[in-house]
Amino acid sequence: MSLKLGIIADDFTGATDLAVTLVNEGMSVLQLFGTPDAVPDLTGIDAAVIALKSRTIAPELAVGQSVEACRWLTQQGAGQIFFKYCSTFDSTDQGNIGPVADALMDELDAEIALICPAFPINGRSVYMGHLFVGQELLSDSPMRHHPLTPMTDSSLVRLMTAQSRKRVGLVSHDHVKNGAEAIEEKLIKLALDGCGYAVADAIDNRDLRAIGRAAQFHKLITGGSGVAMGLPANFGISPSEAATAMPRVAGREIVLAGSCSVATRGQIAFVKDRWPVMKLDVDAIAAGEDVAGAAVDWANQRPATAPALIYASADPDEVAATQARYGVEKAGAMVEETFANIARTLSQTGFGRFVVAGGETSGAVVSGLDIRALKICGEIDPGVPWTQTTDGTEIALALKSGNFGTPDFFEKAFARLA
Repeated sequence: MSLKLGIIADDFTGATDLAVTLVNEGMSVLQLFGTPDAVPDLTGIDAAVIALKSRTIAPELAVGQSVEACRWLTQQGAGQIFFKYCSTFDSTDQGNIGPVADALMDELDAEIALICPAFPINGRSVYMGHLFVGQELLSDSPMRHHPLTPMTDSSLVRLMTAQSRKRVGLVSHDHVKNGAEAIEEKLIKLALDGCGYAVADAIDNRDLRAIGRAAQFHKLITGGSGVAMGLPANFGISPSEAATAMPRVAGREIVLAGSCSVATRGQIAFVKDRWPVMKLDVDAIAAGEDVAGAAVDWANQRPATAPALIYASADPDEVAATQARYGVEKAGAMVEETFANIARTLSQTGFGRFVVAGGETSGAVVSGLDIRALKICGEIDPGVPWTQTTDGTEIALALKSGNFGTPDFFEKAFARLA
């Protein structure tokens, strides 16, 4: 059976974010980590998500990986490709959103592609082409301090123009609020005017569904997960309970948190007085101490009846000081390798339920556990599902974007499992 929709995501948590949006609308979704060497069993699968770690790598590498993923998905029958990036448009003037989108446009011979990172239920909206985080412009939000992709401009038209070789136009809310037909008419006009991309305003789910309908015959769509909620209906698919079932996996419970976002730090603070908690010492990692081994011993010694939390998250000043001592890349790589080693060993000592906070941390944990594919299950909070491994050791995994989830997310996640 051929795929209906193929998705290329620039990080692991963003991939699960979009995947659960499709699951909530009734699609059966398989998430793959990197382009597969062999074709997995796609029987009954409506959409396949190829999760890459391409958000902050060199643009030429991101382009190569994304085009390879696109070719694989189209070979499996996907007639529409969705390039998924963060709802805060994490990128720089050098990329990687623009270069990857340009390459996918060329690969698919697409005339025009939408740009819509809006996800209103998580506080991301687009109005007059400007991206808002809650009530703040993107450039006024905590994202302006992001250590890798500081977002100091809120205009998606300007941001994309700086990264792309194509013209960028705007489908304003005046058109979006009038529905799919009005959006289609504006997109046709922008294409005739020579625009390769169209930023679409969206302030609520009704807008997102209209945009999705308007893009029914587009070869390429780009954006956050929100706009994907309008796509399954284009294939005659509607929501079902079967698509949103929770995984049934036994084992001890652990949270591994590397994100330094405000939301994740708040979630850590919420459980500090409720659970056993351990913070990783980055200086000890740099000194060559067996921090991973110590963390595993600590976790295994905790009571098996309650979850535990191991984290490296820190406030912006602490992050800046660590990066000053060791360099941005080295500091991140040390922590990621430690989390990978922790996850690998814990899975061998009885831990079967993992919540992971942060895109880079999620990538490290998935690599450490040698996971190749995940079945997307039910949602915990908007944009964050439980998932389950499809082969090998049974593991339940929740990969959480750093910015997502309510303060009690960690407790809520494990409460959702039987």
